[in-house]
Amino acid sequence: MATAPEKQLPYQESLLLDYMHRLEKHKDGRKVAHLHLSLLRPINRRDQHIRTAAGNFESLLTSMDAQVFTVKNSDIFVIYKDTAHPQVETAVQQIRYLFDDDPLVSEEQSSDQKFTTWYDAEQDFDAVLQSVQSLAQAEKKRQTEVRGRMDARAALKAKQEKGEPLTPKVLARVETALSRADLSNLVRRQFICRLDAQMVPEQLFSELFISIKDLRETMLPDVNLVANRWLFQHLTMTLDRRMLSMLTKTDSISFSGDISFNINIATVLSPDFQAFDDNIAAGRRGTMIIELQKEDIFCDLSAYVFAREFVQEKGYKVCLDGLTMETIGFIDRERLGADLSKLIWHPDLADGGDELHSKLKNIVKTGGPDRVIMCRCDNRESVDFGRSMGINLFQGRYIENLITEDGRRLEMLKLKRRIERSEADMFLEEE
Repeated sequence: MATAPEKQLPYQESLLLDYMHRLEKHKDGRKVAHLHLSLLRPINRRDQHIRTAAGNFESLLTSMDAQVFTVKNSDIFVIYKDTAHPQVETAVQQIRYLFDDDPLVSEEQSSDQKFTTWYDAEQDFDAVLQSVQSLAQAEKKRQTEVRGRMDARAALKAKQEKGEPLTPKVLARVETALSRADLSNLVRRQFICRLDAQMVPEQLFSELFISIKDLRETMLPDVNLVANRWLFQHLTMTLDRRMLSMLTKTDSISFSGDISFNINIATVLSPDFQAFDDNIAAGRRGTMIIELQKEDIFCDLSAYVFAREFVQEKGYKVCLDGLTMETIGFIDRERLGADLSKLIWHPDLADGGDELHSKLKNIVKTGGPDRVIMCRCDNRESVDFGRSMGINLFQGRYIENLITEDGRRLEMLKLKRRIERSEADMFLEEE
């Protein structure tokens, strides 16, 4: 039986190792197929691919003729009765068809790497057990390292929250470093989507932004960036310049479709923005949305009006960012001349009462359902509430998850069609 440490291993590795120990007394009349899917190219090794591959053994699981284990590195182990060998061979062949464009399959004849290793459980038991033990030990080591990184990340976060406040001296040093650093790996992207009745997202445009969290962890682990609001504001202006610079160099970051990005009004009125505007195609301006924070707008309203008129005449759109339950009622997007506005989701919105809801519905109805974006949507409740108010556009982690799920659905549909085509080709060859 498995020892105590083995029981602490991740579920599939632990279960497989435990099953191998029990199989030792009943290995007669059993075979093992080890599918080396970990050797596939990463693009063919996504979760939906592995689930589809494992699904080919479903009938054998139902008939109790086999046990199937999908381990963390994506390999699949099938332990089955001799009598089920033809069905297992057929299932493995179908899986090969799924990945027939992968070098692991297409170049197998001339390579030392094999798609499948076949074992006789009685004759090759020690070899199979050694392979399983190696996988289990590797996964146990990986889990230990992951826990260590998570603990270190938690400790870093706590340290940052209690860290030294940002000072002018530290800011000067950071800005010098930022002027030389490659920030492309800190650029993040979130899509703004319209959702249909089945919650399938339609991607309209995406927001590009530099992750402050990742920047802090990379360059300022001991500093609390937001402790001094005005110094932080100055830091964001440096980041504005770097973002504009990257947007003019397509080799720095890759982006397609309509995009939005958040910058300061002072940046819009600076030579840096003029240089950015001079270096992009005129037709590209109409695909860009400039997001401005409400605090920045009301800090100098005349500067905002000048900046807004300037960029809109150039062809850019303007989005009023950072509206909340407290400010949505008295900040008028239309009077400010903005094209769009972003309302930050908070559960208190749903509990705001009839007066707030009526006011919000009227704002959306008057301006149009595609003028207000519900952002920071982390759950289904945010979307349901937004829809009840008449809002059509949504952004946030929940929306990103919907995009991922839709991608998986389309990928699985594509794989299913490939299987059907392969089965049809096999049928014609038999004919």
